[in-house]
Amino acid sequence: MAPIVKELTVGQVAERAGVAVSALHFYERQGLIHSRRTVGNQRRYRRDTLRRVSFIRISQRVGMPLARIRQALDSLPENRTPTREDWAHLSQQWRTELDARISQLARLRDDLTGCIGCGCLSLSTCTLSNPEDELAAAGPGPRRLMVDALKEDFDAH
Repeated sequence: MAPIVKELTVGQVAERAGVAVSALHFYERQGLIHSRRTVGNQRRYRRDTLRRVSFIRISQRVGMPLARIRQALDSLPENRTPTREDWAHLSQQWRTELDARISQLARLRDDLTGCIGCGCLSLSTCTLSNPEDELAAAGPGPRRLMVDALKEDFDAH
């Protein structure tokens, strides 16, 4: 049986984690993962980088922006790799934010065929849902959707 290698090349990490080498370079530039350089200037990653990359990918998949992922990783002691308990704790913290996004997406889905809340008054339904362009006083953009999202964010906190 071959001994377990303590460090992996960028190609090995990319293959094992299922990401492009360029993604690893990007994650490293963003401070999400770290490598050391060999005498020949080649990157070497600790094996636990695989877990960090998985954490990053899953976090992105549930909609967390890289800044929030970096914040979560930075909150871990000694920049260690997240454990199962860390994931449970961090994902619970993100729950409120994710619930608000889910609610906003559901509202967008439900309203998509009727109105995007832009205040344009170009559709016959706009005169019913936004008579006299009352939403203009609330500011530019799709105010109906934005106002509802802001209200939910406020109510959640």
